[in-house]
Amino acid sequence: MTTRREFLKKSAMGFGTMALSGVMQNDLLGNTSSPLYPKTPDFAPKARSVIFLYMDGGVSQVDSFDPKPQLAKEHGQPPKFKVDATVFNNNGNILKSPWDFHHYGESGMPISDLFPHIGSCADDLCIMRSMTAFSPNHPNANYALHCGHVLSGRPSMGAWVSYGLGTLSQDLPSYVVIHGGQVPAGGMQAFGSGFLPANHSGSIFLPDHPVLNNTTFKESSAEVQKKKLDFLHDIDGDLEARMAHAEAIESAIQNYELAFKMQMEVPDVANIDNESEATKKLYGLDAPYKNTRAYAGQCLMARRLVERGVRFVELTINPGNGDRWDQHIKLIDGHQKNAMAVDQPIAGLIKDLKSRGLLDSTLLVFSGEFGRTPFAQGTNGRDHNPQGFSMWMAGGGIKGGTIYGATDEYGYRVVANKMTVHDMHANMLHLLGIDFHNLTYRYSGRDIRLTDVHGEIIPEILA
Repeated sequence: MTTRREFLKKSAMGFGTMALSGVMQNDLLGNTSSPLYPKTPDFAPKARSVIFLYMDGGVSQVDSFDPKPQLAKEHGQPPKFKVDATVFNNNGNILKSPWDFHHYGESGMPISDLFPHIGSCADDLCIMRSMTAFSPNHPNANYALHCGHVLSGRPSMGAWVSYGLGTLSQDLPSYVVIHGGQVPAGGMQAFGSGFLPANHSGSIFLPDHPVLNNTTFKESSAEVQKKKLDFLHDIDGDLEARMAHAEAIESAIQNYELAFKMQMEVPDVANIDNESEATKKLYGLDAPYKNTRAYAGQCLMARRLVERGVRFVELTINPGNGDRWDQHIKLIDGHQKNAMAVDQPIAGLIKDLKSRGLLDSTLLVFSGEFGRTPFAQGTNGRDHNPQGFSMWMAGGGIKGGTIYGATDEYGYRVVANKMTVHDMHANMLHLLGIDFHNLTYRYSGRDIRLTDVHGEIIPEILA
């Protein structure tokens, strides 16, 4: 029997033919040498998949999940506390939240009127009010949030999960980014594989219905596509013999094989015709606001992906709101529109996963790269605040209906149970059954891990 490597020596660039044949051969479908082959966790996992809800730009903690009555008492007064340098140094007076807070669920968790739908899921949430960021600048804070380091070039957390666990689906990637259209600060490399093998990079899905344009073959028929791929096979020559690292070709072949399978599988994932009208309504696919409908489609696709075994799904926001969660001016208008876009779809996702018995095995993470100041930028905005902000997790082994950590009476600095992105990543990996200390990759002369030499498991947030 001809081995893959022997075949490569004759057909180094015959990726297309290998892709077509790979779909038919059980030995390739179950190829244990594939970097995406399912790996055994270090210990029994609570979650098998992660859905990361990336709130690009920085949600204001004092307007969402961390109520501060002191702001109303001192509204319009100069801050009485030491103010760190801000990005624009246009600091104004104390700015109270324009939104009221109400208590939700049996836990009585306070959540603002920005998120009434998410509030209805309060007993499933663990809100961490003591998150901090390593930088007040969008690109660096974004790299840290995704990759554990403020500089670009490191693997994304989704890539690390893929590297550590592989995929549970033979026809889909292990790491998918459902891209709403807002390119994050610092660029798309926040979703990359860095120094890990390229197989683990995030696959970008553009949610255009009924199919995803960037996974649909452009040829008039599969036969025409196969002829093109056969032509590549004919002209490939002996490239493999002239290359120093045949492993790169192996990786490329595996990517082509997966890409071909995705052409068959992804249109079915994106086709929601078989979803009930009640489910579509739950997510907000009939909502009057177009960005609610757009994000609802992303959330529904995320559920369909984790159902099929995708390990890590990340959702980015839609740029149609005019800006990310980055309201240096017009806080009310910007935050209101962004919340209207994501509130119902996220709550719908939680409730849908729960009704299907999937919430216990799916970890949801909601976070931006930092928070906002409790004082105004100018008169009606808020500047960046890395000193303390809120995020939440739900499902997948998280203790619902709980609050962890605290900021001061103004919501400016953490005063109890400080958390960093290393802690977030450590607990995420732990819930997936990965010992984050041992998930390493040899690069540049040392063993590197997502959490560097940091990260702590937080028992208080675990069920």
